[in-house]
Amino acid sequence: MIDPSKIKRIAINTGGGDAPGLNPVIRAATLSALDKGWEVVGIRDGFNGVLEPSLYSEDRPGHFLLDRKAVRGITHLGGTILGTTNRGNPLAYPVTRDDGEIELVDRCPVLVEELRKLKVDALLAIGGDGSMKIAQRISELGMPVIGIPKTIDNDLKHTVATFGFDTAVTFACDAVDRLHSTAHSHGRTMVVEVMGRYAGWIALHAGIAGTADVILLPEIPYDIDKVLEKVQQRYDRGLGFCIVVVAEGAKPKGGHHSVIGKIVGQAERLGGAGEMVARAISDQLGVETRCTVLGHLQRGGSPTSYDRLLSLRFGSAAVRTLAEGIANVMVVLDPPEVKHVGLDEVIDNMKLVPLDCDTVKTARDLGVCLGD
Repeated sequence: MIDPSKIKRIAINTGGGDAPGLNPVIRAATLSALDKGWEVVGIRDGFNGVLEPSLYSEDRPGHFLLDRKAVRGITHLGGTILGTTNRGNPLAYPVTRDDGEIELVDRCPVLVEELRKLKVDALLAIGGDGSMKIAQRISELGMPVIGIPKTIDNDLKHTVATFGFDTAVTFACDAVDRLHSTAHSHGRTMVVEVMGRYAGWIALHAGIAGTADVILLPEIPYDIDKVLEKVQQRYDRGLGFCIVVVAEGAKPKGGHHSVIGKIVGQAERLGGAGEMVARAISDQLGVETRCTVLGHLQRGGSPTSYDRLLSLRFGSAAVRTLAEGIANVMVVLDPPEVKHVGLDEVIDNMKLVPLDCDTVKTARDLGVCLGD
């Protein structure tokens, strides 16, 4: 517990990949804090705004006070007015040694020191699993923290949903709908690769809602022969086209995730899973096949009404939680309420698609091939 009467100023940052709903969270948290008489500091670009002051200028400072004017009219906007980054993780910050080698160092103590220089009494950390790990470390160093779950991947434990997920699924489903038209017109098989990293939530939800014939998830290593069999069945029945949704983290049985790059201090970049499946279908069945990678299109644009409301609820709940004297937790959706759980319960505890869940059963009942 903390003494909320000692809170005079809080800071807000957004880290990791962008997601629709970040701006509504910032708005709700700012207005809720101002209502309690607290000042609010916005930190730019993850924590770069305080760790890398040389990147900023007087015209564009690395941190600044958020007031009502700063957050007016941003609920419907995609992106984040604070900026974000998936580089410069303060837990494993890349530093070049004298011998030219890159060493990863923990700069969280420096980060907390800088926050204290700014007279920050508590931090609202908006992000996914990586951001929650940083938040946990900051809390261990004595800075009260409230985590706010953000990721289109929906892979954080203890929360039914993370904001950004519904918008990503809605866009992916719309893309699958559009590809149905061209697939039917040209008699092609269309492979759609969606984001989600090592969790298949986007692929599963968008695939079922978009009536895909094949959905490949990271949780179920696929047998390419099963996929080919399903596609061939479609053509044998005279349907003339097929829709395949592939999560970027999907992998064949006995195989590995398709990785297109890795930068020191960052997570590996996944990609190519859809093209690998499309090539197998084309080569082995002789079927005209096209692969569409939705990529960052799933992260952009205005949040859906569901994500806007969830974001506003999370931002407000984070401030309420601090005002109740509770810190070092992450707010979570536990319908019908927004509650909270300890940060230590969230980190390194990825929420994967349960293979016995109702949604997977629904896919199987509908005759969708899951690659097994």
